[in-house]
Amino acid sequence: MMFFKKGLTYPINQSTNQPINQSTNQPINQSTPMSNQPVYNIPLRYRKMENLHIVFWLIKDISWCMIWKPLGILMIFPTLTIAVIIAWRTRRIMSELTHNLAIILWISANSYWMISEFLHFDGYPVYGDISYKYLAVIPFVLGILILAYYYLWYAPRHKSVSQVFAD
Repeated sequence: MMFFKKGLTYPINQSTNQPINQSTNQPINQSTPMSNQPVYNIPLRYRKMENLHIVFWLIKDISWCMIWKPLGILMIFPTLTIAVIIAWRTRRIMSELTHNLAIILWISANSYWMISEFLHFDGYPVYGDISYKYLAVIPFVLGILILAYYYLWYAPRHKSVSQVFAD
């Protein structure tokens, strides 16, 4: 089996499934950048789940655009569930956790907004000129506040890589 990278071909070590440098017989570390910058690695099974999450999210939003009510509402569950799992798995890395919490709130806001349109209560007034659709702003704003906390308070006080992890 061979590994292809930028026009180069490397043999694969069958036991480790890693590409091998033919001149040194050493594995090629695919995740090491050319500089000495820290690398954030994500296990392949996590990455596959994140990619599937995007598929569910797109199906949900396409269903919303096409007014496919049952499918749109059904896709809320896997989209939100995987977003929560991703946030849980990254809970020890503050930058990842805060961004993933903001994504959960974003999906929640979009899902509420979609349901309000599907069930035709989006235009009903809640208070004055504010309709039910505008209640979706609440989770959007909460997501912005979480990211503001991270960028304005947490990150400036935890500049070293070792301090990026949540306490």
